Amino acid sequence: MTPKEHLMRELMQEGVLKSPRSIDAFLAIDRADFVPDEVKGYAYMNEALSIGWGQTISQPSVVAFMLELLDPQPNEKILDIGCGSGWTTALLTHMAGEKGKVFGIEIIPELAEHARKNVSRYNFLEKGRAHIITGDGAQGCSEEAPFDKILVSASLQVTEIPGAWSEQLRVDGKIVLPIKNSIWMFQKTGRSGSEDPSGSKRDATFLKKEYPGFVFVPFK
Repeated sequence: MTPKEHLMRELMQEGVLKSPRSIDAFLAIDRADFVPDEVKGYAYMNEALSIGWGQTISQPSVVAFMLELLDPQPNEKILDIGCGSGWTTALLTHMAGEKGKVFGIEIIPELAEHARKNVSRYNFLEKGRAHIITGDGAQGCSEEAPFDKILVSASLQVTEIPGAWSEQLRVDGKIVLPIKNSIWMFQKTGRSGSEDPSGSKRDATFLKKEYPGFVFVPFK
C-alpha cells in the first residue's frame, strides 16, 4: 500500500472522508503537489504542514471534514477564502466539475503566486475552471458573486461572519469556516425562527451548526 493509499484508508476509517465525490477528489488531487520540497516526504501524513510565509496547509482529516460539510456539487460557483498553496482550491475545482468555477483568494502575494503554479499542474487555471486572486478575503469577491458555496480556511475570532460573505452567498448556499476552535456550517435561509428541529440554531438569515475541537491559523 502506498503512503497516499494509507492516508485515504485512514481518513475513511475515521469517517471524515465518506462521499464518493470527496474520495474521488482526494485521489485525483495530490497533496504532495501543494507542499514545499522539504516537507514532501510528510505530504501523506495526517497533520498540518508549513508552506512558508508563516502559513500552514491544513491536515487532511480537517479538509475532508470541511468538504463533506460544504458538499460541493457539479456546476457550482465556489469561493475559497485563504486558499494558501492552492490545495483546497484544486479539490473544490475537481468536485465542481467541468462547468463549475472556483475562486481562491490569498492575501499574501507570494503565496498566491505559489498557489497559481500548483493549481496550474491540473490545467484548472488554463481551462478557466479555477482562478487565484491576490486580495483580502474578508471582502470576498463581489465581482463574481453570488456564490453557491464559500469555504474559509483561517479561523475567525467572533461568531459573526463578515457582511460581504453573507451578501455574496446565494439563498440556500453554504459557508463552512473555522471560528476559534470549532468548525461551523452556515446555510443561508432568508427566513427567521428560533430553533431548527435538528437542534441547530437559526437567526434571521442563517441556519448554523457548530462542530468543536479543531485548531486553525487565525484569520487576518
